[in-house]
Amino acid sequence: MTLAIQIVQFVLIISILVILHEMGHFLPAKYFKTKVEKFYLFFDVKFSLFKKKIGDTEYGIGWLPLGGYVKISGMIDESMDTEQMKQEPQPWEFRSKPAWQRLIIMTGGVIVNFLLAWVIYTMLLFNNGDTYIPSDNLKYGILVDSIGEQLGLRTGDQILQVDDKKTRKFNQAVLDIILGDEVTVKRDGQEITVPLSDEGKETVFATQGKNFLGYRSKAVISKVIDTSAAKRAGIMAGDEIVAINGSPVTFWDEFTTIIKSSPSKQLSLEVKRDGSLETIPLTVPKEGKIGVYPDIEDLWVTDDYGFFEAIPAGYKRTIQVLTDQIRQFKVIFNTKTGAYKQVKGPIGIVEMMPVTWDWTFFWSFMAMFSVWLAFLNILPIPALDGGHVMFLLYEIISGRKPSEKVLETGQIIGFVILMGLMLVVFGNDIWNIVKRFL
Repeated sequence: MTLAIQIVQFVLIISILVILHEMGHFLPAKYFKTKVEKFYLFFDVKFSLFKKKIGDTEYGIGWLPLGGYVKISGMIDESMDTEQMKQEPQPWEFRSKPAWQRLIIMTGGVIVNFLLAWVIYTMLLFNNGDTYIPSDNLKYGILVDSIGEQLGLRTGDQILQVDDKKTRKFNQAVLDIILGDEVTVKRDGQEITVPLSDEGKETVFATQGKNFLGYRSKAVISKVIDTSAAKRAGIMAGDEIVAINGSPVTFWDEFTTIIKSSPSKQLSLEVKRDGSLETIPLTVPKEGKIGVYPDIEDLWVTDDYGFFEAIPAGYKRTIQVLTDQIRQFKVIFNTKTGAYKQVKGPIGIVEMMPVTWDWTFFWSFMAMFSVWLAFLNILPIPALDGGHVMFLLYEIISGRKPSEKVLETGQIIGFVILMGLMLVVFGNDIWNIVKRFL
């Protein structure tokens, strides 16, 4: 049942995005009186699941859920239907329209994707506000594991800026560190700049960034499990651990490190309770866990937005997401980071979906993916919208149309590039599944 929910969420998100993207091509094409032969959700290779012709256009649903398309008369596209191009141009064909109209038709899908993300982020900010941890709230600094240390960070560092950008939000700083080149931190009272190693990033991507960076908290206990060793020893919620076997303890990570490294040993804990100090003997179970939870400070804040305030904030969020995705390409194409191995296809994306229906995640993911589709489609690769735009801009600037032979060759090259990328993406998905059983 949980897998079904994940699949339904993914298919619904992709379906909405594809339909709206193709509407971005379809509507201006119809407005400029250009004949649209097909409008399809998903690809109808050999056959379709559903089709119905209304007017000049066949509307349908294909069986291959890798996108969708509109087939516009008189246009060299991924269908490679060159027979029509041998005929004399007709007034209703794409090739007969002025270059500026063709440019609007080709950029329509990308524009719709961008505007959709803007609208969704605006409404999310208006309804939910913006919840984050201000970097200034981390008065005890960050907490890193061995992966964070491999990047060059240390527990207790206070992040000041990544590259040349001041870190206002801690959760944004985590992404900035993965995508950045260097981080400036305050360490032992001094400001130092740490280069972020490619080897460290490779490990981050290999583990999908789990828990490599968090924030430090005091060694204060919020909850004690009833059947735990801590409960039997007399430890109570609200206790602050100040020393173990006479050695001072300040932070939760110091406390847990000692506990984990002392299985089956007896320790003497000095705790502060109601303003006074008490000594508690404790025998650590062999699994190195005593059954307590930390008292995590409420560091999160929420900025609320009125409707008209949310509009520019939604635009800013959309631009930020787009900027982050462009920066990701730099990391992906750096083979030293191994980030290309973590690029996910449909199978990997389905696994990212929550196992219960979550509307906030649904709309947030749709907005993010809409920006991603806009960015990918505008890349100047033949067979993508950006490839068509590239040739159109050449025509507008030079005053000459590229020959049909050039356009056909470009489509073939672009198709080969896209198929190669799809093989890498699906290969990653399949390999990640196989690894679980090795």
